[in-house]
Amino acid sequence: MLWIFVSVLLIGCGLVSTSVYVGWRLTHPERRRIDDSPANYGLYAEEIAFSSRTGDVQLHGWFLPSSDCSSQMTILFSHGYGGTRLEKGLPALELAKSLVDAGYHVVMFDFRNSGQSEGDLTTVGYLEKQDVLGAIDWIREHTTTKIGLIGFSMGGSTSILAAAEEEAVIGVVADSPFSQLSPYLRNNLPVWSKLPRFPFTALILAILPRMIGISPRHVDALAAVDHVYPRPILFIHSQDDNAIPWTNSQAMWSKYPDDFELWITTKAPHVGTYKLQSEAYTKRVLAFFSKL
Repeated sequence: MLWIFVSVLLIGCGLVSTSVYVGWRLTHPERRRIDDSPANYGLYAEEIAFSSRTGDVQLHGWFLPSSDCSSQMTILFSHGYGGTRLEKGLPALELAKSLVDAGYHVVMFDFRNSGQSEGDLTTVGYLEKQDVLGAIDWIREHTTTKIGLIGFSMGGSTSILAAAEEEAVIGVVADSPFSQLSPYLRNNLPVWSKLPRFPFTALILAILPRMIGISPRHVDALAAVDHVYPRPILFIHSQDDNAIPWTNSQAMWSKYPDDFELWITTKAPHVGTYKLQSEAYTKRVLAFFSKL
């Protein structure tokens, strides 16, 4: 009986230790370098720095001004989990060039704990929302333009959360966002943890809030769209997304289909529609912002 008790105890400690380690790694992803430049795309860039609206971290990015002096809008890019302003899967600089050439200013930045920005914790939207709001504050301080948002994966969800709190935002493009972080993690955490669903998903989700002091339940873009409406949102999602099911976008779009738009594509991986259909993607995004 003693050996059985000791064995069960050791197994339990091993499961908990593994869950703690993986939970820590998920909230402290390895930083990626900024190893590309706007100059490689024929873009002029101003290095910028600003505080998150919480004031706890300094964030870094680029302001890519349009040569069109009559430009009436600045579009703020928000990258995905574990990435940088480059959002290399697109790549974001290529899309940014199309927008700048079309007469829009563009701001690209690194979330906290990413790229060149300060911070040592990633919260998958909760604190990142404050980073987007800080970037909006910078745009309002340095331009007189309207403000549109475009975000990818976590950045798409976070853009919706920020727009719900900031009326200066007049429209959002959300590429492959999740709708609610808590149920999303319950159903899809193995994609990120690389661990079996049982017993690790429940253990990690029980440990994470205690570890970082933040509950995933507070990251709820599905509820946030109520506060964005009637401002428009364009959702872009692939039916073959292997990380965030397209039904996340569908759930948000279906609440207000009169003012929201939904473009469902096929054969693209997560945040892969632009690479697969760059011309159609760019036209769709430009058409959306041109109406604002």
